[in-house]
Amino acid sequence: MTHLAYEIYYRPLADTQSTLRFPCDVQGHVDLDELSPEAVENYLFARAMVGRDYALPAVVQQRQCPLLAAQSA
Repeated sequence: MTHLAYEIYYRPLADTQSTLRFPCDVQGHVDLDELSPEAVENYLFARAMVGRDYALPAVVQQRQCPLLAAQSA
């Protein structure tokens, strides 16, 4: 995949976890080959922990991602 305008992000259910976000297409498909080994590990962890440590993921345009908005403030 080339530059993508969407991200899938996983919001933690507890303050002890970090929000995780990954580039994806409009349908939420993540190209694992484009991620670093650490990012692949984090992505698979977040997917496995939905409902326990993370809320259901959301696919958003990068400029609408709440995490990005908070970082630019």
